[in-house]
Amino acid sequence: MKRDAQHTPQKRTKGSQKAERVTEKKGVTPAEVREFQGMIYRHYREHGRKLPWRMTQNPYRILVSEIMLQQTPVQRVTGKYERFIKIFPDFSSLARAPLRMVLREWQGLGYNRRAIAIKQIARRVMEEFHGNLPPSVEILMTFPGIGRATASAVSAFAFCIPTVFIETNIRRVFIHRFFHDRTDIRDAEILPLVEETLDTSNPREWYYALMDYGVMLKQRYENFNRRSAHYQRQPPFQGSNRQIRGMILKTLSRELYVSEREIAQKFPITPEKIKNTLIQLEKEGFVKKRRKRFTLM
Repeated sequence: MKRDAQHTPQKRTKGSQKAERVTEKKGVTPAEVREFQGMIYRHYREHGRKLPWRMTQNPYRILVSEIMLQQTPVQRVTGKYERFIKIFPDFSSLARAPLRMVLREWQGLGYNRRAIAIKQIARRVMEEFHGNLPPSVEILMTFPGIGRATASAVSAFAFCIPTVFIETNIRRVFIHRFFHDRTDIRDAEILPLVEETLDTSNPREWYYALMDYGVMLKQRYENFNRRSAHYQRQPPFQGSNRQIRGMILKTLSRELYVSEREIAQKFPITPEKIKNTLIQLEKEGFVKKRRKRFTLM
């Protein structure tokens, strides 16, 4: 599928006629759906982003991008993604790689739990699915680090299945378009509209277009997502538990064995915080203790 291929309206089938009746029931007319889709696609044809994971339908590469994009800006992911794919080109190579190596390449993306999750996913795909990522949303949701939104996105982008999901840019578009002067808007109110306006003939391109329209809204206007009932400000990174975890894991990815005392000498962190963080990392399967020194699993 070409990245810049224009959207071509499909002939109305019995299924599309049924979908139109459903939209009328829920308050969005077929004409409004067509107008909305036309607006989104026009913007996409002129301003769509050329991102590396959009140039492929390889399920592995799309999965990697979706895991990386969880809570991490696109600009930070782009360079990391291409290097990660070069070093770990498929599920097999990622499943075999030492965790130390995976964490080293993950540095800079934050939320290191995702690194161990993606390695566990690769191992399970190789062991249970013969190296082929399953397209089912319900099965994908059983993998570590994958919720419904990520599973649905992977299913739509890798397999072109018309799933229904919300992420931050999609939420912004629907709040701006359909919820004028309202606050405390719940995703449960938005999801039916996402389903009603979905281009089922090309969900992959449609969701890319929606996301890019949402990016434009963020750049030009107020943050409409502040009117969402689910809106939360990200807590400060400096001095957070997340920062301490990242510093310890970065050290362990470079040195084979490190003691609590050696970590304390490297960073201005209290011994108690270091001890508690190491206990937490050990419970989560990141590190293991051998005598008085720690190493990555």
